[in-house]
Amino acid sequence: MRTGSILILPSILSARMGYLAEDCRYAMASGADGLHVDIMDGHFVPNLTMGPDILRAIREELPEAYLNVHLMVTRPDIYAPRFVEAGADTVHIHVEAECDLRATLEGIRGAGRRAGLVLNPETPVGALEGYEDLLDEVLIMTVHPGFGGQAFIEGGLSKIAEVAKWLPEVDVAVDGGINMETGRRCAEAGANVLLAGSFLFRAGDMRDAIATMRWEIESALKASDRLKSGEETGKGGKK
Repeated sequence: MRTGSILILPSILSARMGYLAEDCRYAMASGADGLHVDIMDGHFVPNLTMGPDILRAIREELPEAYLNVHLMVTRPDIYAPRFVEAGADTVHIHVEAECDLRATLEGIRGAGRRAGLVLNPETPVGALEGYEDLLDEVLIMTVHPGFGGQAFIEGGLSKIAEVAKWLPEVDVAVDGGINMETGRRCAEAGANVLLAGSFLFRAGDMRDAIATMRWEIESALKASDRLKSGEETGKGGKK
């Protein structure tokens, strides 16, 4: 993808489950670039969320929305095809999953969808080695997966920078504790897809929160680019 723009995707784990369709419509009408959907099996992580039927219902409600799916499941080889069929655009699986990772990623891409691998806070960037040719996106967790509303883990910033430098054509997504400040710092480190749950769904006005977040980040990136350009010009002028 790497359009040069920052994508902001509200994570519906923080939406009101009793009003899920309404909250998804609200998020998209508020300027979101898509929706992030967390799928948990109660085994890979100690929580249960939703299945492919819910994703299918979201797709039917919002046929044009970009749906970014994170499979926190032990056997993504079983579940990935179901979520692809239900309408996922991008499907992320974990390096630690109990399956043939290459075959699962190939299956996702073979179905015409985008594939991604997830790095938990304790998972080294080197775990991606050998799968570079199959990655459209890398999702870096800045909280421990399983529950929303956790505090941002600072160590994720160096991973973002490392992945962005190593795989410049691959989207770098970040999930966990994302707000105005941490979102800006992640973008400055090299992330271009920000997944935010509590911060956006608990904002008084999501449209204003998304617009302000986008403006703050893009302004910071432009300032950083100008600074780098000035430094390079200065170096070039030295005798």
